[in-house]
Amino acid sequence: QVQLVESGGGLVQSGESLKLSCVGSEDSFNGDIISWHRQAPEKAREWIATLWPGGATMYTPSVKGRFTLSRDDAKNTVYLQLDSLKPEGTAVYSCQRTGDDGTTWGQGTQVTVSS
Repeated sequence: QVQLVESGGGLVQSGESLKLSCVGSEDSFNGDIISWHRQAPEKAREWIATLWPGGATMYTPSVKGRFTLSRDDAKNTVYLQLDSLKPEGTAVYSCQRTGDDGTTWGQGTQVTVSS
């Protein structure tokens, strides 16, 4: 089964940006649906964005216009660009892959936004 590894998290100030990466262990994400979720301390996990195989995207309203999904199939990587970060964006961000063989999650990457 495909393994996922996220990276790119860190500590930033409010208004700054980060670019998260989700790298798959196999040759390609082609045909897979890739989603990003986040979980803030003491809160339930929240879906934030999905990228479909044809390139369509969807974002939760609270991040629409500030977060952007992209992919590099040559690197088997999906990116989540986080712009205009807010303190309430502090969370562990995880990617999820859904393919013909089921669903896989990464371990997550911590994003901390200071005010």
